[in-house]
Amino acid sequence: MKKTKKTQSFISDLPIIKILSEEEEMFVKMNLEMEDETHKMLVKWGKEVASDEDYISIAITAGLEEYVDALDNKQK
Repeated sequence: MKKTKKTQSFISDLPIIKILSEEEEMFVKMNLEMEDETHKMLVKWGKEVASDEDYISIAITAGLEEYVDALDNKQK
């Protein structure tokens, strides 16, 4: 599976985002093995059904992971 390229932005580059509410969701993260064609097909289907909110969630998660990684690297 492809690994996304990290952005080089920092948390201070972002505007303020206010959390209005939250809801807990259960999910399972799976490590999958598949043919390249199957991967392409699933990516295509995912892009067809993903909402703007899905993309926002992905971006916030990736940004927070990058920020935590940067803090961890500073402490080493």
